[in-house]
Amino acid sequence: MIYGYARASTNEDKQDINRQIRELKDAGAQDIRFEYEHGDSAVKPQLSLLLETVNEGDTILTLEVSRLARSTKQLCDLIDKVKEKKICLDILGSIKVDCSKGTIDPMTNAFIQMSGVFAELELMIIRERVKSGMANAKAKGTKIGRPKTTKDDIPAIFYKHYPMYQKGDLNISEYARLCNLSRASIYKYLSLLNK
Repeated sequence: MIYGYARASTNEDKQDINRQIRELKDAGAQDIRFEYEHGDSAVKPQLSLLLETVNEGDTILTLEVSRLARSTKQLCDLIDKVKEKKICLDILGSIKVDCSKGTIDPMTNAFIQMSGVFAELELMIIRERVKSGMANAKAKGTKIGRPKTTKDDIPAIFYKHYPMYQKGDLNISEYARLCNLSRASIYKYLSLLNK
């Protein structure tokens, strides 16, 4: 079986994961798992599930090392799992890690570890650029961070169901579901109204 794995750091409103999915399908992936999770996140639920799903001899395709991990340690742990499961990991256009016999040849191991080092370095450079950009913006007087939420930002749907909440006909979870908002947003809007 050939599986594909795609990952983007932020949700579908901010990042389009469809390019990855399309390229994985074109490369022969029969079953594609994807998720929105930061690259250096210790737990990537869909990747973990995929590693439990695969059987000996299966292949996992992905587009870049950075889709799998942004730290050398995480990548090494992943390769250990690939060896344990006796599968093949194919980073398209880059390297094929064939562990179908439960081992990895030294050159491939060195190359994949170096790829992990570069993925980690890239993340560190991105973070430094963001910090520098924020410091520069702050020095120019730009406010950093989310704008402060005011009563004017409360959506109409919140007000529509507010009387039912006040009467005790809705609990917070029901209120959030009816408004299609998170419980945290409901609490935030309620606190704004009670100021």
